[in-house]
Amino acid sequence: MKPTRSFVYLCLVGLCGFISYDMVRRPALALLADSLGANPFMVGLMVALSTVTGIFLKLPMGLLSDVLNRQRLMIGGVLAFAIPPFFYPFISDLPTLGMLRLVHGLATAMFTPLALAMVGEWFAQQRGEAFGWYTSATQGGGLLGPMIGGAIVFQYGFSPVFLLAGICGMLAVFFFWMIPQESSPAPVLNHTLGTLWPEMREGLWRVCQSPPILMTSLVEAAKMVGNGTLMAFLPLYGLLIGLNAAEIGVLFGVQAFTSFISKPFMGRLSDRSSRQPLIFGGLCLCGLMVMLIPHIQGYAILLFVAGAFGFGEAVVTSSTTALVADLSQGKGLGAGMGLRGTIMDVGHAVGPLLAGLLIGQLGYGVGFFCIGSILLFIALYFGVMMIGIKKPAML
Repeated sequence: MKPTRSFVYLCLVGLCGFISYDMVRRPALALLADSLGANPFMVGLMVALSTVTGIFLKLPMGLLSDVLNRQRLMIGGVLAFAIPPFFYPFISDLPTLGMLRLVHGLATAMFTPLALAMVGEWFAQQRGEAFGWYTSATQGGGLLGPMIGGAIVFQYGFSPVFLLAGICGMLAVFFFWMIPQESSPAPVLNHTLGTLWPEMREGLWRVCQSPPILMTSLVEAAKMVGNGTLMAFLPLYGLLIGLNAAEIGVLFGVQAFTSFISKPFMGRLSDRSSRQPLIFGGLCLCGLMVMLIPHIQGYAILLFVAGAFGFGEAVVTSSTTALVADLSQGKGLGAGMGLRGTIMDVGHAVGPLLAGLLIGQLGYGVGFFCIGSILLFIALYFGVMMIGIKKPAML
């Protein structure tokens, strides 16, 4: 796979954008909500709210991108990485924080499915590897953001974290404008509102009528149930066992680093073999690691578990993204990625909320066990339902 200029710039946008995004949400967001008096359920809600935006927007944005210029549609998402972080230092109550989280969610809702569709379009024969490299770039943000953010919160408090997150978001805007305009050609037809809806409806019908796409997206949602649970409650559990904000940030950094270095290689492996067994095994590993966390108090073992969860994430994401692209028909890449993103965000929103209810009522041990069990059940269901479905021929 030979990286193109456009692909490199897109990866840089993803890297800087997610440094900014993850600097805010891990571990600073949960700690900020806790400092404002949030109970476990409210902490989970604050973490989940940004994904609610994605639930409602990712599918329509994906559908639109199949009939309009993807690169132009992405502008709003890139700006949403850069602007909202500057407003967090002025937050003093939970309702305002919740509103800002909804606005901040425009970043991933308007950018992620379109970026994935562009990568799938550029590298039709090597999607697993290409998605692996691109998602590694975004995972690099997940690596650097929490580690930098945790250290700054520990040393200087919340405001400097949010200021630096905004600066990183502005870098994402700069790299986005460096992508050549011809990288996402304008559609041949001029569309009106009357012609847009029939084409969007056709794309929606096509992807929703594919059980393998729905099942693969459900796996990604299950993985995000686990990821959202850790995002919201690993910081609070870390405080409970005596860790500081910087040490908690390193846990997320190890998780992201393991995922970062694994995704390109696991994507290449999925291109050369069947994707389904990799997805099954990766989700099982994520579920088991979630179940282990509340039984561990040693920092070194927690670092190992965080890294193992990150490896499971890498296996799942590099394979599910490529499989959905394979299963999406021709011009339906945006629709497939949008549907996957919507279902994934449902899982990401449900995870912190459900975990908050369980932990608030039953404690960390039972709460994390239940979340891990959900991941294992979905993995088993996927394995049974997808037996015998071969990897589609590349488009």
